[in-house]
Amino acid sequence: MGGLRALAARHALLPLRIFLGVTFVYAGLDKLTDSAFLSATGDGSIGDLMRGVRDTSAIPALVDLSLKAPVGFAVALAIGELLVGLGVLAGLLTRIASVGGALISLSLWLTVSWAVTPYYYGNDLIYLVAWTPLVLAGAPYLSLDSLIRSRRSRRTA
Repeated sequence: MGGLRALAARHALLPLRIFLGVTFVYAGLDKLTDSAFLSATGDGSIGDLMRGVRDTSAIPALVDLSLKAPVGFAVALAIGELLVGLGVLAGLLTRIASVGGALISLSLWLTVSWAVTPYYYGNDLIYLVAWTPLVLAGAPYLSLDSLIRSRRSRRTA
């Protein structure tokens, strides 16, 4: 039983990695393939979304910055989500990818979902918190990071 507990403890972050990785890959691909979202104006566009949340966001200046080039911002956001998701799924530069995911979630919380009440209905805050264990621990098992680390340690031994 101790062996099973140790195995479970070693892989405790794997479900979180898979969930966040798949979610961010899906979110990035969804944005990149949605022509309505990748527009400055119109129903479902990034421009309309950002204009709609500007006055209720915690940092209106951040929204104003995105509105200077809404399509470029949308593409950068989508590519960021895609790279973060792939990095976390593969376990490659996991801590750096997780910091990226946390920063994306933080920016979305402070802008898009800031006015959601009660606060626990807003999904971006929980994503921000969910990235924290991966920022702290990385992906020590079943990851390219661990494979690279083990090969380096064999070379130096």
